Amino acid sequence: MRRLKRASLLLVFLFSGACFHKPPPFDEGKWRKDVENTSIEKLYAPHYRDGRYFNPWMPQERGGFLQFLKWKLGVGASYTREEEAFLPGFIPKLKERIRSGFSGDFIAWIGHGTFLLRLDGQYWLTDPIFTDRAFLPKRVTPPALTGEDIREIAPKVNVLVSHNHYDHLDTESIRSLPETARIIVPRGLGEYVSSFHKGTVMEMDWWDEMDTGNGTTLTCLPAQHWSRRIGQSVNETLWASFMIVAPGTTIYYGADSGYFIGYREFGRLFPNIDYALISTTAYHPRWFMHYAHVNIAEALEAFHDLDACFFIPTQWGTFHLGEEPPGYPALDLKKTIREKHLDTSRFIVMDIGQIQWISKSPT
Repeated sequence: MRRLKRASLLLVFLFSGACFHKPPPFDEGKWRKDVENTSIEKLYAPHYRDGRYFNPWMPQERGGFLQFLKWKLGVGASYTREEEAFLPGFIPKLKERIRSGFSGDFIAWIGHGTFLLRLDGQYWLTDPIFTDRAFLPKRVTPPALTGEDIREIAPKVNVLVSHNHYDHLDTESIRSLPETARIIVPRGLGEYVSSFHKGTVMEMDWWDEMDTGNGTTLTCLPAQHWSRRIGQSVNETLWASFMIVAPGTTIYYGADSGYFIGYREFGRLFPNIDYALISTTAYHPRWFMHYAHVNIAEALEAFHDLDACFFIPTQWGTFHLGEEPPGYPALDLKKTIREKHLDTSRFIVMDIGQIQWISKSPT
């Protein structure tokens, strides 16, 4: 009883104190200097020790639950009515349009980080989540496809799971996929995913390469993030991004990541990236999110580092995960593109259910 009283008093103290304080200052210059002082070589260094994974180029300083409370109970930023209300459009009947008979390659946005790709006859599905909630956050826009739709369209789909956070690894969604789906996960997640998917589950470590057939290779790459889930301790399982190199088309799926020098190395190793799918969500408040999530300026820098032809923003407009409204990142991206006078033809801000048809690059 005494412990409960102490915990209650602590929460009251934190709540009363946080509500009267502005967010902590964040030094962008120092953060940038810290990033620049990291070493490319450490991207290849061991990243598992004492049962935990870590980012060897820049280990994360964890503030724990108190930092989370400081964010949630502190004074937040304000947004305009347009920023609060804006959401992606929704184009219906994606399944019917895919099955209409056109045999070309494409990228289709299902919602959040979930994309269906068709590359040289192979189907790929990234971080599938079709459910109404990502554990607690409620979906604000519907998915363009369901697991049942995937069963009809792509029974032999390759499924990429980037890490174990609930908006990227959704058990109900994976259960709804065909048993013939091949699920590819970072190290440490294989046994867990195999407990609810009866088909093939394969683990990959950073820098592992897999021949997936039809002249296509998949490379598991580092990301600057972390992992945690009920029943899985902090960083007990790995997190990752992926590069798909198919005949005539190369696609980078970045998943969740803060800005780090890895993007430069990926651009060097894969000099002909066609599409970079880069996360644009949960980057406010900056002081809390900067390590694990890029803001728009950093997403654009990652795109530049990758030297990709086209940028497709991911993870916006589906769940309210950060302080910013769900649709805000797209407005922020468009505004920054205008201010920096960037080539708008290289940025594809998709609606949910939109199909981006791919013209293959010369090999």
